[in-house]
Order: sequence, then structure tokens, then C-alpha cells
Amino acid sequence: MSVISVGQAVVLGAVEGVTEFLPVSSTGHLKIVEGLMGIPVDDDAVVGFSAVIQVGAIAAVLVYFFKDIVRIVSAWGRGLRDREERYHHDYRFAWWVICATIPIVAVGLAAKPLIEGPLASLWVVAGSLIVGSGVMWAADQMGRHKRGEDDTSFKDAMLVGSSQILALLFPGFSRSGATMSTALILDLDRVAATRLSFFLGIPALTGAGLYELKDALGTGVGAAPLVVGTVVSFVVAYASIAWLLKFVAKHSFNAFVIYRIVVGVLLFGLLGAGVLHS
Repeated sequence: MSVISVGQAVVLGAVEGVTEFLPVSSTGHLKIVEGLMGIPVDDDAVVGFSAVIQVGAIAAVLVYFFKDIVRIVSAWGRGLRDREERYHHDYRFAWWVICATIPIVAVGLAAKPLIEGPLASLWVVAGSLIVGSGVMWAADQMGRHKRGEDDTSFKDAMLVGSSQILALLFPGFSRSGATMSTALILDLDRVAATRLSFFLGIPALTGAGLYELKDALGTGVGAAPLVVGTVVSFVVAYASIAWLLKFVAKHSFNAFVIYRIVVGVLLFGLLGAGVLHS
């Protein structure tokens, strides 16, 4: 019998879709909702399920940014064959994304026992939500928002890509929050920071989902919940991406900062009262 029902998969897929690209921590929200539904957050099958339904959210990015991705991949392919094409920004950007993914892959493999063990605690999630809020607020205040997407460099990509490690080690910090905050500190504007976060998330999250697929299928999650959760994640994530890009074009990240603090404090309260168990 599956440790996650189809109904629970619908809920978790929706939570993943809404929160994966918002700077509020999808991992943190999934763990909170799993805890409220009585699902063991540190079960191998549950961890695998969470990683796999991320593929639905990533598929939404691939569809939403399809033209951009085709342009970048095409430029990369041309650059491999033609030296002159290697001066094109899209060719270099493709390599930057590849290189910027290496740090999180290395840490993810090396620290897997910690990530799926002690660091999976809801106490860590609560603390990371609040600490990450402070980082995000400071980054939004410090950043001069003067650089666009075409102004990004290899250094920017490596620093932003490496910041994903924070979310990997401290669920609740938020991959999107970490990458966007780092980009803002580097003076990228909010739209450029958000788009860079999307592109850097594609290989890391897709790889994580495929890597965890065997655990999700082999240790207690049925195919039906996996398929349903992934499809729901895709649909909701697509709508979330469209909304976020419009929102950051005209607003600061203060609303997300306040929301994260409220959720973090509430989570501490629920854990302290024994309503949730870490």
C-alpha cells in the first residue's frame, strides 16, 4: 500500500507547484503539509516523492521558457561547431549554467545522509524560513537593481548557482530565495534575478528528481500518486511562474519576507505545542 494516497498527492503537487519558484521554500512547505497530514517526512519514499514531483514544476519552466531555452541550446550547439559563435552571450550562458550546477551536485551527493536525516527536521525548516527572510530583506535593500539579464557574467552564475547549496542543506531557506537574494546582492534587477533563478534551477532540480525516482518507486509510493502529483505540480507551477514574473516587475520581495517569518513562527509554535513532530 502506498505511503501517499492519490488525494494527498494532489495536495502535495499543488503545494509544490505554488512554492517551487516563489522564494518561500517548497521543501519547507512540503514538509509542513506532510507533517500535518501525518506523512513521515524522513521516509525514503516520501523524500523521493517530493523530489520527483519537482520534475512537474521543472517541466512547467521548460514549457514557459521554451523559446528562450531553444535559443540558448541552439547557440550552445552552434558554438561547439563554430569558434565565431562562442562569443555569443547565449553560448557562454549555457556553459555557465552547466558549471554553476556542479557545486550543488557535488554537495548533494556528499551530504545526502545529512540532508535526508538530521537536516530534514522541521525545526531546521522553521529556523531557515526566518533566517532566510532576513537575508532576502537585506539583499533587496542592498541591491541597486541596475543590471539586466544580458549583463550577467560567469562570476554571477557561479555565485548564484552555488547559493542553491544553502537551500539543499537547510530546507526552509528556499532555493529560489537563496538564488534571487544572491543575484540581488550582485545588483541584478528583480526580473533578471528571478529569470536567472529559473534557468539555474532546471538542471539541478531535474537531476534530483531523476536520481530519487528509484527510491520513490521502490520503497512505498505507487505510480498513481507519483503521476497525479507531478501533473498537478506542472499545472500549478506554470500559473505560479507567470504570476511571479509579473509581480517582481513592480514589487519588492517584502511580501515574501513577511510571509516567511509568519510561517516560521507558526511552525515553531506548532512544534513546541506538539501539534507537529520534527
